[in-house]
Amino acid sequence: MNGIRVIDLGTFLAGPYAASILGEFGAEVFKVEHPIAGDPMRRFGTATKRHDATLAWLSEARNKKSVTIDLRQQEGVQLFLKLIAKSDVLIENFRPGTMEEWGLDWQTLSQANPGLVYLRVSGYGQTGPYRHRSGFAHIAHAFGGLSYLAGFPGETPVVPGTAPLGDYLSSIYGAIGILLALRHREKTGEGQIVDIGIYEAVFRQLDEIAASYGLFGKVREREGSGSFVAVPHGHFRTQDDKWIAIACTTDKMFERLAEAMERPELASSGLYGDQRKRLAARDEVNRLVIEWVGSLSRDEVMTRCLDCEVPVGKVNSIADIFADEHFQARGNLAKITEEGLGEVVVPGVIPTLSETPGRITHLGPVMGNATYEVMRELLGISADDIKRLRQRKII
Repeated sequence: MNGIRVIDLGTFLAGPYAASILGEFGAEVFKVEHPIAGDPMRRFGTATKRHDATLAWLSEARNKKSVTIDLRQQEGVQLFLKLIAKSDVLIENFRPGTMEEWGLDWQTLSQANPGLVYLRVSGYGQTGPYRHRSGFAHIAHAFGGLSYLAGFPGETPVVPGTAPLGDYLSSIYGAIGILLALRHREKTGEGQIVDIGIYEAVFRQLDEIAASYGLFGKVREREGSGSFVAVPHGHFRTQDDKWIAIACTTDKMFERLAEAMERPELASSGLYGDQRKRLAARDEVNRLVIEWVGSLSRDEVMTRCLDCEVPVGKVNSIADIFADEHFQARGNLAKITEEGLGEVVVPGVIPTLSETPGRITHLGPVMGNATYEVMRELLGISADDIKRLRQRKII
């Protein structure tokens, strides 16, 4: 992505994470923030010794440069349009209509830069009756159908993990859209808008539930830690009060599990060797596995399952992840030294490219650390004018 300049105008995570992905692979990313308030994500999450940076900011704003411009002032808008004219990609995640209120509608942006690729991420997308509603990942999980599936039968739907999955997912789709639009621009010279609602990214992950309801009227319900398509397929507590995940999705996998349990007869045709019979006897099959796993330590279960090639994994806490040799070997835990904070561990770059791997050059920037550079060197504004703009809090 070297040679691609990205303007990240969004706040928090949905959309800005797309800029982070591009930045990891060489794009120059300018984080445009309000000169006084900055991105609210600077104050979201665990505080650090840096007054303008939480751990969330340090991790998710990595590789970016901060530029402060007040888009609520007309002179700030004009500065921003000059920056757009020298850039390739614009990313924002405001409620639909906000950019237009600032005088930054698509016609104005595309006049400034006909080749601009413009990612717009919002809760419900730029069109439709709900487009003006505010949207966050938690709401998207609910509206998109994921939260309905999370939890145990007949009980309150639970939050599907404490991480804002919808924000990450919509950003990943946004990054894909940007790459596709840049490819189109290579051929035509034309930019375009990439429009995504956070709920859409969530909904797209829900495998066959739309087809199942459309054809058969089937509503998939909450199923706890199991799965309606396979058994045993869930989380099981070990004797030392830890958890493992087992996924037996085929008859062959269950045969291997029966071998690991030293109960090969369980996989016979007369008992549970056939998938349909296992599903019909779901409670009994799960009971047998629960009892077996509960009689052994996690390490013992892991060893026996792995020896028999059973699909098994630890249900890892973050402490487990830090101690795991595979996470270490794959570079999934990147250690970055941050001035005043020491070594900060953040998730490493993915995917792994053999010839052009991504990298982390620095963590979330100090607010405004690139404002002078952009104004003076990129936009050619005089030092006196920069001083005046600062005094008026336009930058």
